[in-house]
Amino acid sequence: MKTLTCLFSALLIGLTAGLTAAWTADADAAGEKIPYAVDGKPYEGYLVMPSPKAPLVLLIHDWDGLTDYEVKRADMLADLGYAVFAADLFGTGVRPTETADKRKQTDALYQDRKKMRALLNGALDTAKSKGADIHNAVAMGYCFGGAAVLELARSGADLKGFVAFHGGLDLPEGQDYAGTRGRLLVLHGTADQSVSMDQFAALARALEEKGVPHEMITYGGAPHAFTVFGTERYREDADRKSWKRFTEFLGETLAR
Repeated sequence: MKTLTCLFSALLIGLTAGLTAAWTADADAAGEKIPYAVDGKPYEGYLVMPSPKAPLVLLIHDWDGLTDYEVKRADMLADLGYAVFAADLFGTGVRPTETADKRKQTDALYQDRKKMRALLNGALDTAKSKGADIHNAVAMGYCFGGAAVLELARSGADLKGFVAFHGGLDLPEGQDYAGTRGRLLVLHGTADQSVSMDQFAALARALEEKGVPHEMITYGGAPHAFTVFGTERYREDADRKSWKRFTEFLGETLAR
């Protein structure tokens, strides 16, 4: 009997492992890595399209580069029926792990806004070339990606909305929101020590001055990067509430 029990357990474990492997393979097949080029330089994004006519979310990574975190968020959106192109603003294989390297990558783009815009538009062009509907689209980003999304908004990109999660909110010298064509949603942590509430208020004034439709929410006790799973800064309540508002915003903004 003991031998039979052990044999049954082994078969059950094997079956479970097989089902898990199959499920993982299906999940991986849902999205794909997309190599592309901008100004002759190689980049690698991530595309997931649950259906050919799905509304598009352009997702911009934080200062770690495009990692499993953004892929996870893209897959979460795909589960809700959205196509997602997670862009790469650093370059193929450039995924910094040290703070100094992360700052080097982001500072280079903060100091070259023309290049930042070219990379954002290159990502949109790539999504379009793969069949995504860039005319029924929202851009969203985390931290550095949130700042990049606001840069895209100021550029006059013809998107329906722009969403920043705990993003940089500074207005670069010589820029404004006069040409912004979509709605803005800004989701911020009140306890963010990297991006102050003074900057939050300044952005609100800048948007109001130019008549840009916007909604800005802060979450009490939430520090910078409050949505990043598995870190000491993660705040489940703020993450849950901000994600809920974000998905509501998508439903209000994009045609289905």
